[in-house]
Amino acid sequence: MNTKQLRQKILDLAIRGKLIPQDPANEPASALLERVRAEKERLIKEGKIKRNKKDSVIFRGDTKLHYGNVPFDVPDGWAWCRLGDVCLDFQYGTSQKSEKQGKVAVLRMGNLQKGEVDYNDLAFTSDEADIKKYSLNSNEILFNRTNSPEWVGKTAIYRGEMPAIFAGYLIRVAPVMINPFYLNFLMNSEYHRSICLQVKTDGVNQSNINARKLSNFIYPLPPLAEQRRIVTAIESAFTVIDEIERNKADLQAAVSATKQKILALAIRGKFVPQDPNDESTSILLERIRAERGQHIKAGKIKREQEDPAIIKSDDKSYYENLPVGWAMYPIERLFFVVGGGTPSTANLDYWGDGVPWFSSADIDEKGNVSPRRCVTQLGIDNSTTNVVPEGSIVIVTRVGLGKVAVLNRKMCFSQDNQALIPRYPEVVHNRYLFYFLFQEMQTLKYSGRGTTISGITKKQLTDINLLLPPITEQRRIVVAIEAAFEELDIIAEKLS
Repeated sequence: MNTKQLRQKILDLAIRGKLIPQDPANEPASALLERVRAEKERLIKEGKIKRNKKDSVIFRGDTKLHYGNVPFDVPDGWAWCRLGDVCLDFQYGTSQKSEKQGKVAVLRMGNLQKGEVDYNDLAFTSDEADIKKYSLNSNEILFNRTNSPEWVGKTAIYRGEMPAIFAGYLIRVAPVMINPFYLNFLMNSEYHRSICLQVKTDGVNQSNINARKLSNFIYPLPPLAEQRRIVTAIESAFTVIDEIERNKADLQAAVSATKQKILALAIRGKFVPQDPNDESTSILLERIRAERGQHIKAGKIKREQEDPAIIKSDDKSYYENLPVGWAMYPIERLFFVVGGGTPSTANLDYWGDGVPWFSSADIDEKGNVSPRRCVTQLGIDNSTTNVVPEGSIVIVTRVGLGKVAVLNRKMCFSQDNQALIPRYPEVVHNRYLFYFLFQEMQTLKYSGRGTTISGITKKQLTDINLLLPPITEQRRIVVAIEAAFEELDIIAEKLS
């Protein structure tokens, strides 16, 4: 069970009365509900709230006549109620456009995170009418009424850390005489989530739960004294889980840093031992080039298929400090660099059966490519996309910068990527190249101040110097990297 599941298990036990023992001396929840109803009557008479014409009592703890109408059994002294029974009117937030600066913060759906208000990425307002109408009071709860199906209904408690109002996609939930922290935990449980999934209405990429539906949510209500004890128990348990997660995050960061260190050592000849019997890269390359020269003379291949001149291996400064048998060449010396493109999505004849096509979004962080579409030959002929062969290396050079992949079949791709097609497959192991470029791109995509750059040019890519061990050593490096990564992944999985 991971920590997220553990949190939900604790909440589930809590709202079923199984987290802490009950105290029969507590005032029953039915009496609390009567006091809440009396308080709401007083506010109605004073004109501070409007009467809810649909108010009704579902179940009060001194009888079990209505248990057939509720989702699960609760202990003696508890009661079932609608959210509207224990809260004031449910108010939608402001529809006015917020600003980057202003007098008061405007909380939006993105500020609701894991049951709490996240004060990063704030918007503001100086509209006095909105500030008066929508100002939040401490310990009120915000409910996200419109979002993706996954996130609609997420909830957070406002603790009054700074003055704030709330945006129109949120609903203010103001509890009356019940513990707001208990209610917030309840509204972050899987039980609450299950209600949201049942009642939401779905539109295009959005789901919605209106205030009327929200007010009818049926919740288990413990005695007030037990609500406080439940909150204390949950907070104590969550404090321990927070510490576990901090330790896990530190260990995850250590796993990631260890992988980076392994790659840094591997591509500099310090991860596996060199074998003096390995044929050096420069000698192998010169031998292959000589053989190709004979093929050119014999008319077996065309001269334009040959690459630019390779710097000679007797240029000692070029190979300074490299391990024995290694060589260093710019990418452009060893690879054809091919760009991509996107056929018009408006032309259906360009898409369908054909060659798999992918964008940078289809490459995951481990270099796996999962194309979602195929492009026809007509689409290829009428766009800048190119078909590249199996085994090519693809680098994301714009959106998603830093991701690298090895293609397991021929594919096309978008303009955010560049493909490297080896001129000499006998010299470069594509998995070694994958790891080398992955390490290089992690360094290249950050500036000296640690900010991510928006992209790299084709020239920046082709100018990267490839550190190239003998091909037999490349194979040993790949085996060693993948064995080490497998062990680290096992550790990381146990931490998740």
